[in-house]
Amino acid sequence: MNSNSKILMMPNDYYNRKLLKLVHPDNWINPVPAKCYNIVVIGAGTAGLVTAAAAASLGAKVALVEKKLMGGDCLNVGCIPSKTLARAARVCSDIRTAANYGVRGNMKLENFEVDFEYVMERVRNIRSQIATHDSVERFSELGIDIFFGNATFLDKETVTIGTSVLRFKKAVIATGSHPRRPTIPGMDEKHYLTNETVFNLTKLPARLMVIGGGPLGCELAQAFQRFGSKVTIVQKTPLFLPREERDAAQLLSDSFAKDEIQIRLNSVVTGLKTFGEEKIIQINNQNEINNIHVDAIITGIGRVPNTQGLNLEAADVKYEEKGIIVNDFLQTSNPNIYAAGDVCSEYRYTHVADASARIVVQNALFLGRKKFSDLIIPWCTYTDPEIAHIGIYVRDARAVGIPIKSYTVPMHQVDRALADGEEQGFVKIHVREGTDKILGATIVARHAGEMINEVSLAMVAGLGLRDIEKVIHSYPTQAEGIKKAADAYNRTKLTPFLGRLSRYWLNLTR
Repeated sequence: MNSNSKILMMPNDYYNRKLLKLVHPDNWINPVPAKCYNIVVIGAGTAGLVTAAAAASLGAKVALVEKKLMGGDCLNVGCIPSKTLARAARVCSDIRTAANYGVRGNMKLENFEVDFEYVMERVRNIRSQIATHDSVERFSELGIDIFFGNATFLDKETVTIGTSVLRFKKAVIATGSHPRRPTIPGMDEKHYLTNETVFNLTKLPARLMVIGGGPLGCELAQAFQRFGSKVTIVQKTPLFLPREERDAAQLLSDSFAKDEIQIRLNSVVTGLKTFGEEKIIQINNQNEINNIHVDAIITGIGRVPNTQGLNLEAADVKYEEKGIIVNDFLQTSNPNIYAAGDVCSEYRYTHVADASARIVVQNALFLGRKKFSDLIIPWCTYTDPEIAHIGIYVRDARAVGIPIKSYTVPMHQVDRALADGEEQGFVKIHVREGTDKILGATIVARHAGEMINEVSLAMVAGLGLRDIEKVIHSYPTQAEGIKKAADAYNRTKLTPFLGRLSRYWLNLTR
């Protein structure tokens, strides 16, 4: 049976055709279903792919169902294209600031040309290269039966895809999420871009509005400004990234101002009017109304779990607006059906989808009792500087009565950051007061996403700041900021009594 779901990605160039051949070949014919599967996985994004691959490698008979593209958001419209875009934008910034390093030339903004068409072609090229990891061919070779089409539960132990009927012992729902649609008077889908459509662009918008100051909005706003768009970013709260610590969010605002992004905080979009290709956006900032003229709009106002069309009621799987309801073992209200990734988690990150999939495989197939709550989860917003976090925030610790102390090292005190001209930011590590037990950390730095992994490893391994202080760090590196925080903790252990005792001993042995 043919999957009958031809997909066209725009633009229809060599790289997108290569991508589709790998992740949703047009001539694909769904296999004849097995009599019964150990596990049926619905959704071939990160959570689904990891679940299917791990289960198959352990000997399970696996069916993998995908509605659109193997690789899901991360490969096709998320992590891979957005970070490729961010890298190109960072190059633009480095060229424009080259004079700070003694490199002279016609590099001012007005003389600087970005070949945006090539930038986006490179995004598509990189995406098509990485797609081999998520390809139909690779997963078929693992012995997985791959079905393209809409999965619908028929009952508690059966899924249908068209006329195909898949019976299962266990099932995993890993259908991910999609962008929240704005409800703004005058604005419908043809008027704005989301992460699902922005990478189709081949022409740089001269004037761009980004609605939403979360991770996606901030990353795209900064990238397009650096490419040469005149960007306005609108955020309804007083700071960007409201989840993050205030000093981290403020540093990002400062960076945006330096990039000359037009910032509209405490503001909401209240209406849209169009005149040909021009869009006029009405902004309300504390009852002051302004009109902003733009050529394109990007919205990044949140994500919605993909629960529609699954007929979850037939499978006795309970869900709500924020996603499928699961227990700490990622088990749904149907004990034979699990969920993983964005469809059931508030932590909508690729690495969390990966981790939750590994929990599901152990719990669903091998009677495991692995808990999602045991995970220690880092995340990062890939702006410049990057903002990475793990563990608890000070405000959360205080709210539940946990005594907490923070050790902060500004990046301008880190030699390598100064040498690199990347001194904006800080390392801040939180410990339980009176101990060296690490409860959380925030790092703001150009490479914060790389640096946070050291803290993550320490927390998972149960290592404290004393242990980090013992680690010899290569010099000079920006990760030395983490060791400096550990040094700051150790200095607090040198009490006045120990100081007197040390001086007494040294005088005695002189």
